[in-house]
Amino acid sequence: MKILAMDTSNVALSVAVLDSEQLLATQTTNIKRNHSKQLMPIISQTLAEAGVALNEIDRIVVAEGPGSYTGLRIAVTTAKTLALTLNIELVGISSLAMLVLNAPQDGLVVPFFDARNGNVFAGIYEKNGEQVVNVMEDQHVSFEELLAKINELGKPVYFVSSQFEQFRKIIEDTLIVVAEHSGNLNSLPSAHALGILGYQKQELENVYTFVPAYLRVTEAERNWKEKHPNDENRESYVRQIN
Repeated sequence: MKILAMDTSNVALSVAVLDSEQLLATQTTNIKRNHSKQLMPIISQTLAEAGVALNEIDRIVVAEGPGSYTGLRIAVTTAKTLALTLNIELVGISSLAMLVLNAPQDGLVVPFFDARNGNVFAGIYEKNGEQVVNVMEDQHVSFEELLAKINELGKPVYFVSSQFEQFRKIIEDTLIVVAEHSGNLNSLPSAHALGILGYQKQELENVYTFVPAYLRVTEAERNWKEKHPNDENRESYVRQIN
């Protein structure tokens, strides 16, 4: 199975082409650029390096979130367009789950992104080789709550985050279990890892209804809800317009 995997959920942009789980070619940049202009050229370059034509791809795998609102929409829209145009499979994978494979050892792995104001996007996973099992679902949560959950689990953890140093003090002051963490280089997203998880996943996305997993409302939606407190519509406004 030929797989094209892509991630633009944060500052980094990563693309990979795989044959099942075997990596054929990959490119990752960590420069804050316009992903909407960079993604397709990098996809073309990576396909060429892999020696794979676009019409030979069987499955598109995309990082579905959480992450930057704009970044998520770029990769998800591109992935949906390619899957629909080529009439091939589409799979979405958590942007956090993708980072779990960066951990050098098995056990509990905690990937997280800074979400500002003391909050993070985070999940807790059990890693066993290339098998990843969710222990705490991805969520927008205060860092204190995340650390409380880790303490409750009572097992050593490995953090994967390029923003670890921002939270080092509260981790050292609060955590009661043994913890290790990745360096900045080993915290970069890997479309290779994304492709591996996407190859393993059996459930396919509906290309027409698939939307990013933002995990928090947009500023526009938050403002709407503040101005319309009695609105009983429980659906995400973001979902309605995608």
